[in-house]
Order: sequence, then structure tokens, then C-alpha cells
Amino acid sequence: MSMGQRAELAAGNLESEMLELGRAAAASRTALAQASGETRNRALHAAAQAIRERQAAILAANTRDMESARARNLSAAMLDRLQLNDKRVESMAAGLEQIAQLPDPIGAVSAEWARPNGLVIQRVRVPLGVIGIIYESRPNVTADAGALCLKSANPVILRGGSESRLSSAAIHECLVAGLKAAGLPVAAIQLVPTTDRAAVGMMLAGLEQQINVIVPRGGRSLVERVQKEARVPVIGHLEGLCHVYVDRAADPAMARDIVLNAKLRRTGICGAAETLLVDRHCAADMLPMLLSALAERGCELRGDAAAQAADARVKPATETDYRTEYLDAIMSVRVVDGVSGAIDHIAKYGSAHTDSIVTADAATAARFLREVDSAIVLHNASTQFADGGEFGMGAEIGISTDRFHARGPVGVEQLTSYKYVVRGTGQVRPG
Repeated sequence: MSMGQRAELAAGNLESEMLELGRAAAASRTALAQASGETRNRALHAAAQAIRERQAAILAANTRDMESARARNLSAAMLDRLQLNDKRVESMAAGLEQIAQLPDPIGAVSAEWARPNGLVIQRVRVPLGVIGIIYESRPNVTADAGALCLKSANPVILRGGSESRLSSAAIHECLVAGLKAAGLPVAAIQLVPTTDRAAVGMMLAGLEQQINVIVPRGGRSLVERVQKEARVPVIGHLEGLCHVYVDRAADPAMARDIVLNAKLRRTGICGAAETLLVDRHCAADMLPMLLSALAERGCELRGDAAAQAADARVKPATETDYRTEYLDAIMSVRVVDGVSGAIDHIAKYGSAHTDSIVTADAATAARFLREVDSAIVLHNASTQFADGGEFGMGAEIGISTDRFHARGPVGVEQLTSYKYVVRGTGQVRPG
């Protein structure tokens, strides 16, 4: 069902129409799973071509979304997530092509062994099933999520935010064009054609057990609602409280570049660093330089007494600041007692998303990478690399901080499960 065909569902028909989406998605499972990897790749390439051919229409739709968003006084971070331009549209198209180039996960044998009785057992990758994805603001998620689910042979029901309604519809039409070009069922990628929040509740209830997994991608209020109300398994994260720890053995120039990039490259993404931790043993030399570099680029700083003493522009930090995902040009700062202090701070305040250490000491780095229990830990690199595309996955649906099934960037492989295939020669189990 295309939003171009039906802009809004009549309120009285919402439940029946949502159930229809679920049934259509479930009905497409077999055809999608049985389609060859080449066929699914052909759909992805055709969708990428359609995105490029319809770039003007996509940008025109996005302009209307941006005008509405500004009229509603959305935050700068939300506007940044929403906005498309030539570069971002091309990135969407290129992302689909990169996903097509990935190995086909379906049918891949991840393990194989033989038993003493002659049975040969294989663990084989299979699709998860119908995936419901609920997201806000970012229209590029429509392309990324649709493509990843298609590559992994999972039908998907996409529910974008009201902010990106027109942009997502224009992108979805390109995905549908790709499915048609490859002869795949158009119900394999569906977009909920309403902004009614009741549709979210119906998806969380599972649409009469037609949805197998829910993936939320958005702000804290959305994710909290999903985690509270969902009656099907959820893959996601609540927030990205990411840290950069600058160790006594850090190269000053490297530390400056990493901190600036981690905080300010794009402040509105979940991989943006929110807290800077500096080793007390190097604070006298390192801290003034780092704080000055951040402040000169327009970053508001909130820090402890040591940070305030190092730069008069630093405002006093509260306990709440160290627990806040700003998604803005604001950063909290604390001086800690070496790597032990950094690990303790992250354990207390972090969200198990992404954390980085800057140091030339291999042993200190190894300890940080081992003891910080986050989905992504980095050494001498910006937290903004917390992205499936940067991991070589083509794209991602989101970053998972769960400790079951998928953790970190959720890409093609993370959207699969497995089954065991056992081959025998007539064996029976003895009594």
C-alpha cells in the first residue's frame, strides 16, 4: 500500500487496514524467502536507480516536510535528521547498491559438524519473519530499513514519523518500483499510510501475530513506549550516552581531532559523544586545549570543578548532565582518576551504546576495550563511527544495546536467525 495511493486512512477503517498490512506482509514471506539472492539484488539496484531518477520529487517532498517542521518549532537536531539534500539522496541510493553487494545471508551455513553416529548437522541462516520498524524524523531510514529487510528476505512494515511523512512516501515509492522490476511482491515493503498514533499501538500488539519483531528508531519517548507496550520481541536502544576518555598517554593533536569530531560532526545522531572524560594526570596540559577547541566551535560546556577551573566558559555540571543525551552542541566534562575512573563513570552513567578511549598505551587501551560493557568500544577513533555503513554493512536499521540476538549495528546478518539442518543415513535413536 503506497502513501501516494492513500494519504490517510479513515479512522473507522484503521484497524482493518492495519490488519490487512500485516496479512499482506505475512503472505509475501514465502515468495521473498524463496526468491534468489540475485532477484533480491536486482530489486535493490532498481530501487537505487529509481531514487536517482526521482531525486527532484524526493527533495520537493522533503522541502514541504521541512517547512511543516519549522512551523512546528522542531529542534535543530530533529531538523538535521529530517533534512535531505543532493548528497544525502545519493548516499541513500549508494547505500542500496552497497547492500546488494553484500553476501546473501539466507541459506548461509554458519557451522557444520558430524556426530559419532554419522549425523551431519548444519546451522543455516534464515529470515526472522515480518519486521515492524517504527522511526522518527529520518526519511533515509525508509530506504535503509527497506533495503536491509529485502536483502535478508524479511517482509517489513515501515511506520515513519509524521515529520517525514511526504519524504518517506516518495522514497517508499522507489522501493516499490524496485520490487516490481524484480517481480517480487510489493507487500514485501509496506509503509503505514497514516500518522495516527493508534497505528503504532496496533503494530506493537503484533497485528494478530503477523509481526515477528519490532525495531524502534527514535527518541526516548518512542523507545520507552515500544519497550513498555510491545507484545513481540524488540531490537533497539533507549539512548546514546556516548563517552570519549582522553588518557594520560594520548597524543594531544589526535585527542583534539577525535573529541571535536565525536561531539560536533553531527550532534543529533545517537553516536555523538555527550561526555568528555580526561585523565587527572594530564588534565593540566590537555584539558584547557580541548575545552578551548570545543568552545571556539560553539559547543556549550558543563563540567566539574576541575573543568571550570581550566576554562571560564565551562558552566557547572549537575548530576543530571552526566545522564543526558543532549543531541545538541552541548557536552558534559569530568576529570577522572585514570582509566579506572573512566570505566567506573561509564558504568554508572553510560547507556551501553558507544564509548572511545584515546591513548598510545596498548595495555590501557586493552583494559578499556575489555572492561567497558558497551555495544561498541573504540580505540583512537571517533564515536561517530557507530554506524552500520562505516562497519561495511551497507546500512543499518539502528544500534542495538540489547544483550540477546543482535548487539551493535543491526545490519543484514542481524536480521536473520537460524535453523538446524540434520542429515542422516537411516539413524534411529536407541532406547
